[in-house]
Amino acid sequence: MESGRRIAFLAAALSLVAFGCGRTPEPAGHPVPGPSRNPAPVTMPYEPRIDPNDFVAEIDNPYLPLAVGRTFVFEGASDGERERVEITVTDRTREVMGVTTTVIRDRAFVEGAVVEDTFDWFAQDRWGNVWYFGEDTAEYEDGQVVTRAGSWEAGEDGARPGVVMLAEPRVGDRYRQEFFDGEAEDMARVRATGGSVTVPAGSFHDVLVTEDWTPLEPDIIEHKTYAPGVGVILERVVEGGSGVLRLVEIRDAP
Repeated sequence: MESGRRIAFLAAALSLVAFGCGRTPEPAGHPVPGPSRNPAPVTMPYEPRIDPNDFVAEIDNPYLPLAVGRTFVFEGASDGERERVEITVTDRTREVMGVTTTVIRDRAFVEGAVVEDTFDWFAQDRWGNVWYFGEDTAEYEDGQVVTRAGSWEAGEDGARPGVVMLAEPRVGDRYRQEFFDGEAEDMARVRATGGSVTVPAGSFHDVLVTEDWTPLEPDIIEHKTYAPGVGVILERVVEGGSGVLRLVEIRDAP
């Protein structure tokens, strides 16, 4: 879950993961949508079908459950500097393209100082796909906002929503996570399923690994790992830079 402009660095060494290549079971209660199992394909023209009646209030995809009030805390390093990321599922909503989305706050700190504060808008369809409808982002230097570049909203200026987690992900699936031409074009591919990994927050099994990239920064490739019932637990820049973060804590609202 991540802002479209900043892809969080969350990973322990992939050598810790014993990857399998099996098919991920269909999430209970979420039948595969027809006619397409992948509603956000990496194709052009990209014109996803959005019907507000197809969306539900709760985000409970097994690989990306977003319970209101929950905060995920990650720690690690980015380009040699200590980084901390706090992602909170707020109780706020925002209507985008007629869909009521959940507002996710994503704050990044480097050496203790906030460097980015983003509000992302997610919603789940009735089949279990989690969609990304845009973001309001701000980057900081010395406590002051220096740019809001990268902000976008689906349905405005040609921007379209994407999928951040499929209802039934399979190895090899490729999908758009967002699309705002020239500004936000993140994509993902399901790389592996069925492995196990340990991070400071605990040990997890049956994990899902994706490879993430954007044609706007073609030299950068990242791997994200998702655990059932939790969501993102780790990620690493594997090409074009360096960055490591690990899930260290999950907090629920009192």
